[in-house]
Amino acid sequence: MLKKRIIPCLDIKDGTTVKGINFEGLRNAGNPIELAKKYENEGADELVFLDITATIEGRKTFVELVKDIAKELSIPFTVGGGISTVEDVRKLLEVGADKISINSSAVKNPQLISDLAKEFGSQCIVVAIDTKFIDGLDWVHIKGGREKTDLKTLDWAKKAEQSGAGEILLTSMDGDGTKNGFDIRITKLIAENVNIPVIASGGAGNREDFENVFNETKATGALAASIFHFGEINIDDLKQNLKQKKIAIR
Repeated sequence: MLKKRIIPCLDIKDGTTVKGINFEGLRNAGNPIELAKKYENEGADELVFLDITATIEGRKTFVELVKDIAKELSIPFTVGGGISTVEDVRKLLEVGADKISINSSAVKNPQLISDLAKEFGSQCIVVAIDTKFIDGLDWVHIKGGREKTDLKTLDWAKKAEQSGAGEILLTSMDGDGTKNGFDIRITKLIAENVNIPVIASGGAGNREDFENVFNETKATGALAASIFHFGEINIDDLKQNLKQKKIAIR
């Protein structure tokens, strides 16, 4: 069984870490390089960097910032935002990213997943899925959650796996930033229907939320932002707590 991972996420806008609720109302959460160092020291298993407005603004991820953060890290580092070509990925891997996350570009061109997996290996291709529950169904959203697609979340997760994704980063837009707990229902559904690791994201508010998502779903990672950024939970304390609850944690 894969050991569970605790993964802080840096949502980046204009070079600064930000955090909102349900993908809106962003506020400043600090310097990304300082936060990256802090999380490594606290025992984070991985770090995710998402340039959340790159796609909307039609530009590429901040390569220099990725380079500066990567210099401070020895843990796996996933980078996403505005990635749409093999060349984009090559540049990010060259400056220190270990994995890359694609979302809107993969939805628009599923062949991209296959091309990237063939070029760099599935292990470094993460497909991020932003999902929202509307009228009794789960729908994939793109462009930083601004645009609903006609893709059902489960169908897309299966297609991403078939296309060569090595991992799925599943964000519940309904839970994002609310601190009401991870969306167990959608996480369970996706994690039970694909054979690649699923990272749960959106809604973490306390230690019990991590315990619940690991006990009640097959998610192998749990990602959070604001509770770590604003010092509400220390990662090392969280991991010790989960170990005491007999959860196999890295």
